[in-house]
Amino acid sequence: MAIRILLVDDHSVVRQGLRMFLSLDAELDVTGEAADGVEAVEMARQLKPDVVLMDLLMPRMDGITAIAAIRRELPDTEVIALTSVLEDEKVVGAIKAGAIGYLLKDTQADELCRAIKAAAAGQVQLSPQAAARLMREVRAPDSPEQLTGRETDVLRMLAQGLSNKEIAQALIIGEKTVKTHVSNILAKLGVPSRTQAALYAVRIGLVSLSGESAHYG
Repeated sequence: MAIRILLVDDHSVVRQGLRMFLSLDAELDVTGEAADGVEAVEMARQLKPDVVLMDLLMPRMDGITAIAAIRRELPDTEVIALTSVLEDEKVVGAIKAGAIGYLLKDTQADELCRAIKAAAAGQVQLSPQAAARLMREVRAPDSPEQLTGRETDVLRMLAQGLSNKEIAQALIIGEKTVKTHVSNILAKLGVPSRTQAALYAVRIGLVSLSGESAHYG
């Protein structure tokens, strides 16, 4: 099954370029396009894509507001923020709204494809630098609902960058069960994205970020 993607950008030439790049990969399928945040939310409702590539600066409704709306309504749809410049404020806003990651618009095509596949697989990719920057800004709750032992295991693996499939194999459970655990973790922590759950895991010392790891941006 190809990964279903919704492209959101107010510049048609950007959408055309992205569509062209992504069409070269048989595992990716661009199922729709939107030119602003309002359209993005409407299209996401209709298409229920696996991944949304979301521009942040758009008319009618900006990308951060659209990310929050999509994540609220469609928790199974992951969103990657697309940005022209790596501004802390925009990155933090996107992650707070529920984006699983962020990419610069000048990202190479192969890196973009990898990031989309990682997002669809539920992989959180944070470098120590990105995590440190986000930790200062994105506040996880101080007293969330207690996680079960199994949920804690899932959170630890999620924060280590494992995909749903890898977590399922490690715990000898189904991928659907992993997704259910992740949904429960997000609800208990009161956060909209896996990335924020991973930051919480780092903050409480469940995992440590050492060395370099791949990340969006």
